[in-house]
Amino acid sequence: RETILYNREEGKVYRSEDLKAIVPYRCTFGYDVIVEVGKAIFQRCLNNNEIKAELLRKNISISDREISFLGKKFIVYLAIAHRASSEGLKNALQLNGGFILHLDGTCEKDSPHLIVGLDEISKLVLDSIKLPSEKSEELIPFLSKLKDTYGNPVALVMDMGKGLLLAVKKVFPDIKVFICHFHFLRDIGKDLFEVEYLKIKNHLKTYKIRTSLRMQAKVLGKEIKGDIPKINELGVNIENNTLNLEKLRHSYKTLVYILIHWALDTSSQLNGYGFPFDCNHFVFYKNLKILSNTITQLLKRCGLNKDSKILERLQNSLKEVLEDKKLCKTVDIMEEKLEVFQKLRQALKIAQPDSKKGLNDNGEDEDIKTIENKVKNFLSELKSRDDLKNKQDYEKLITQIEKYWDKLFADPILVKTQDGEMYIQPQRTNNILEQFFRELKRMFRKKSGVFSLNRVVKAILSETPLVKNLGNKEYLQLILNGCQTLEERFSQIDYKIVHDELKKAAIE
Repeated sequence: RETILYNREEGKVYRSEDLKAIVPYRCTFGYDVIVEVGKAIFQRCLNNNEIKAELLRKNISISDREISFLGKKFIVYLAIAHRASSEGLKNALQLNGGFILHLDGTCEKDSPHLIVGLDEISKLVLDSIKLPSEKSEELIPFLSKLKDTYGNPVALVMDMGKGLLLAVKKVFPDIKVFICHFHFLRDIGKDLFEVEYLKIKNHLKTYKIRTSLRMQAKVLGKEIKGDIPKINELGVNIENNTLNLEKLRHSYKTLVYILIHWALDTSSQLNGYGFPFDCNHFVFYKNLKILSNTITQLLKRCGLNKDSKILERLQNSLKEVLEDKKLCKTVDIMEEKLEVFQKLRQALKIAQPDSKKGLNDNGEDEDIKTIENKVKNFLSELKSRDDLKNKQDYEKLITQIEKYWDKLFADPILVKTQDGEMYIQPQRTNNILEQFFRELKRMFRKKSGVFSLNRVVKAILSETPLVKNLGNKEYLQLILNGCQTLEERFSQIDYKIVHDELKKAAIE
């Protein structure tokens, strides 16, 4: 409650100064509730029901709609405090010897592109924006704003997006640009064998082999009695494609049932990198060959009996797929291309074929010159090979590597810090941002159950990535500007500015 005083002689209205310090103008909820809700949503990933329950224990009744609105308010207040502290942030970056700017965007289907600029050294989000596309004309104003606010970075790390490369060349013409090795490899792989991979996928889909295997496994599952063992208990060496029938203590039905499920379960046989590093349908085709060879051994072993009919039926299903000449030819071509691609992965020391790091792979910790020499050797070997099919595809690969050579390999950068001169080597990947985007998606999935990145990007304010910085104590001190808490800092911000920002966000 507020007591408003009116001075008739002066014709002035006097409002409570204490109230202004704890509640925004004409608002029901104070700064403490705004901060509580903001932290609950963006740092603790609580959903609306959990937030309502927590606040109710403090005698605060609030609706779902109000929680969402206060969450947006929190981001707006944080963004205004961030912008007001830009000079202090710039000075802090300079004390580190400057900043290495990582640029990346995320989108899904028809969602806007959420573009984020992050400093590799301090791990701080410097700015973010939502744009309709990643065209250079859209990106140039954003990059120009970053330049005006923080100055030139000592280097940039990004993917191979044409729009982004053009915009960076325009705004930062003299700054070293590094291409993310992971993105580079991914694009190389797609260009090299995506055509063959899609052909394999479509062929397998035409034969409906997955459906056939599931149906046969279902029938076998009903006939099997007792516990079903794990595949490593069956005497099967999948990698060497051998079967120790002498040690087999289970029925052939059990063995075939387990092998069918193994053949279908390709996801557990991948490394979590996604295509082109993981080739789900190609792995499935290879599994079918192993399954077929195993059944051939079993048929020789068991002769003609009731089990042989089950095996023959399954073998016939596989035979139709594996004897498709067009499919076999496509598989042979892809196998050759995969071999070349694996060698490039090994040379670049990233996303190694036997690695299980998945999308968190930042590459092996090896000297950049050593990696450069290994890629040179890879190119020399590739150019000298005359046994390769579709030679023109490999010529494109070579051209692509040579085109981006200067952006893939560079010497460490000399910078001046408060502790003197030092060399820094930019990260070889843009994973620092990729990981952040995945965290953002997980956060909203946990909060609302929404799996679609499309809906997440459409719903959030463009400054939402700034919440990542709140875990940094130095950053928090900068934006607090002498205040003890975020609540106190927010109370110093003119609510008219907040109101205008919220109206602008509602229109967008």
